[in-house]
Amino acid sequence: MDKYLVAVGALSAIGGTIWWFFRKREVHEVAATVNNDTQSAEVTVNGGYTPNIITLEKDRPAVITFHRKDPSGCFSHVVFPDFGINEALLVGEKHDITIDTSNAGEYTYACGMNMFHGKIIIK
Repeated sequence: MDKYLVAVGALSAIGGTIWWFFRKREVHEVAATVNNDTQSAEVTVNGGYTPNIITLEKDRPAVITFHRKDPSGCFSHVVFPDFGINEALLVGEKHDITIDTSNAGEYTYACGMNMFHGKIIIK
């Protein structure tokens, strides 16, 4: 009987883990705010990225501010592989990242462990 309970508990834990990492996450999309010649957006880092899709205008300087609230190690960095950006994010602090908007397209970013993702769309 004990082996049965252990097996059921282990399968439940495995199922819960798979569900947590591979479930469909909500999509929060925003367009950057434009002020004069620059555009900006703020992303809250708390169990994921909110918003996780940001639309930027091509050829207009852009800054994305990441506000990390989640203390888990996964969110200690944000990585934009297409831009060569790998920046540390400190808990409770805002961190600005300048984005090159000279090329239109879709660009992804992720946490340091590549488990949580976001996207920037440059039009």
